[in-house]
Amino acid sequence: MEHHADDTYYVPHGTKWPIIGSLGMVTMLSSAAFWVNDSNIAPWTFTLGALILIYMLFGWFGEVIRESETGMYNAQVDASFRMGMMWFIFSEVMFFAAFFGALFYARVFAVPWLGGEGSGAWTNEILWQGYEPVWPTAGPTELGGSFKTIPAFGVPFVNTLILLASGVTVTFAHHALKKNQRTGLVTWLVATVLLGFLFVYFQIEEYKEAYMHLGLTLGSGIYGSTFFMLTGFHGMHVTLGAIMLTVIAIRCMRGHFGPDHHFGFEAVAWYWHFVDVVWLGLFIFVYVY
Repeated sequence: MEHHADDTYYVPHGTKWPIIGSLGMVTMLSSAAFWVNDSNIAPWTFTLGALILIYMLFGWFGEVIRESETGMYNAQVDASFRMGMMWFIFSEVMFFAAFFGALFYARVFAVPWLGGEGSGAWTNEILWQGYEPVWPTAGPTELGGSFKTIPAFGVPFVNTLILLASGVTVTFAHHALKKNQRTGLVTWLVATVLLGFLFVYFQIEEYKEAYMHLGLTLGSGIYGSTFFMLTGFHGMHVTLGAIMLTVIAIRCMRGHFGPDHHFGFEAVAWYWHFVDVVWLGLFIFVYVY
């Protein structure tokens, strides 16, 4: 595979994909707004927007893959991709930091103040007398309904082991790729994909248990809302990561990537390791602590 000289920089030609992607997202957003206001046609237009967005993703990523495989990217373009991925992961860190911050504020400040601890004595008198500042909480007089929490050393612990194992298998796949061992690369990647979807399966089962038997829902006070926001968004990221790993595995089966030219693989591996680290924080501060 020949690459452009390092003193040149590939600039993409005019493309339709940003416009198509914007059209899909605007259609989905406007449809969602009408959907929550009981519009009958909104579900259909939302689906149309989603299909447009999927079409854009397949088309645009396919074009980038073709450009990469035909040697149109050099080291400077590769550095740009890496910087873009690092900034994207940083934005994801800030995304989860907001929800971890909400959990921290509720547990360390809001609940104790409402219960009259520390400088919150007047808060307890004015807002809700007799409220006991315990965690987890469904709110004063259990406004969110009584519920039970999910034991940390049950399904959550199993999922922790699954994600940690998947971090190991994707690292083994990376080492196999750098040694140009295609069989090991594909084997370890497929194992990572299976572990990722296994995690998602167990989380779905956990949610079913929470809603059907434990009374734990999004409406279960501040605990329920923070629990499902953190674990739900993380589950969505695991799902997206597993889908991306599936695409990378298919590309590896087709002979894509080489020992010195495989940023597409590295980008998804970075994302997967980020998902692993976020889960460790979730397991400690949501399930255990």
